[in-house]
Amino acid sequence: MDKDKLIILHRIKELYLQHENVIKHLKKLDNRTNNSIEDILISYDFQAGTYIESYKKDPSLNDRKSKKIANLICELGGCNSLLEVGVGEGTTLGNVLRFLEKKTLKWVYGFDLSWSRIKYGKNFLQEFDIENVKLFTGDLFCTPIKDNSIDIVYTCHSIEPNGGKEEDALKELYRITRKYLILLEPSYEFANESARKRMLEHGYVTKLYLTAKNLGYNIIEHKLFEVSVNPLNPTGIIIISKNNNLEDINPLCCPITKSDIYKKNNAYFSPESLLAYPIIDEIPCLMPQNAIIATKFLE
Repeated sequence: MDKDKLIILHRIKELYLQHENVIKHLKKLDNRTNNSIEDILISYDFQAGTYIESYKKDPSLNDRKSKKIANLICELGGCNSLLEVGVGEGTTLGNVLRFLEKKTLKWVYGFDLSWSRIKYGKNFLQEFDIENVKLFTGDLFCTPIKDNSIDIVYTCHSIEPNGGKEEDALKELYRITRKYLILLEPSYEFANESARKRMLEHGYVTKLYLTAKNLGYNIIEHKLFEVSVNPLNPTGIIIISKNNNLEDINPLCCPITKSDIYKKNNAYFSPESLLAYPIIDEIPCLMPQNAIIATKFLE
């Protein structure tokens, strides 16, 4: 994390409270046109709580979207594990599980860049009486997930702000997927001219389908999703089939070395990498920048 940006967090908070575009401001500091992971993390962490607030004011649109996702997961069938990448405050995952009748899944995971959003997400899931969901911080470009370990991996506008990084994102998500990768992301192909212009201005992804096709992935569906929050940011759906029938494994791992991690006291530790990852308020922090060199951790 850039220490210069950490120093000015209070100033960024003021901009956020004034309804300024935080990511746009942070890009100007570095004279960049693309969105960095740091920009996205800072912006979304300040937004923590707003998605739940919006959902509680009018749950209808989210419920429609989540029910569609749940129905899709049921149609794919034969899956024991589910992961939402960029889970945010859990407003989508919580409702997907509610419509799925969560007992149909053995293992459910969700991660997000923002610790604060995960904090809100844990509370949101508790309100739904949804238990046994493992939430943690993680980076979609370097996930703390083993190869071929999650039956269904899905995103919902979480790759969105990473324009220009479509290939890196797809390769990482495909790596961790065992059976199906579902992408609910901005659809440049199906957008009108105004929407396309807006996507480019905001640094959104525009080449997910083309990139997946060029990578040779088995795309079994590509179309406009039935539910979209913003006409200027239409949601497309891409479903990629992998059909890997490996046995179930514990998916969590060191994000840097992909080696096993074990919980001890207030941290996860990898004996192979000798790196420890803190657990803050029962939330594992499993991003590469959270790693602590702890060669004597087990002594």
